[in-house]
Amino acid sequence: MGNPFRGIHILNLDSKGRVAIPACHRADLGGTRLVATIAIDNRCLWLYPWRQWQALERQLLALSSLNRRSRRLQRLLIGHAQEGELDGQGRFLLSTPLRKYANLTKSVALVGVGAKFEIWDEEAWDVRRNVWMEEESLEDLAASPDLNDLQL
Repeated sequence: MGNPFRGIHILNLDSKGRVAIPACHRADLGGTRLVATIAIDNRCLWLYPWRQWQALERQLLALSSLNRRSRRLQRLLIGHAQEGELDGQGRFLLSTPLRKYANLTKSVALVGVGAKFEIWDEEAWDVRRNVWMEEESLEDLAASPDLNDLQL
């Protein structure tokens, strides 16, 4: 992967359900092939460049099929995965089931979170972000034991 994805972009889905990846991120995708799937912790989507998805999928497939939680994770992430290519205008088509899951209609927030993007309904993003900010201050989050070494 090139640079990590960061920042928030407010975008509109077109009438076919396509989202345009901002030009500033396209070079860092490593190609035009992407995979979208559901997020497991919120009603949004995860959008991976092909190489990052392949690495995650290998890890998921290596999980024991005898473990109930592993099977559920495989069903949810791999089962909902939708592979596609950016078109000539840098747009990615999100399937109807994925758009329905994340309640995506028109205005979406594309949030860069390192190796992937999250795609949120803009209003849902605003609400969730505000809830997170009210639940814990950034200072409280940074004080978590596993984040002690961060230099903020």
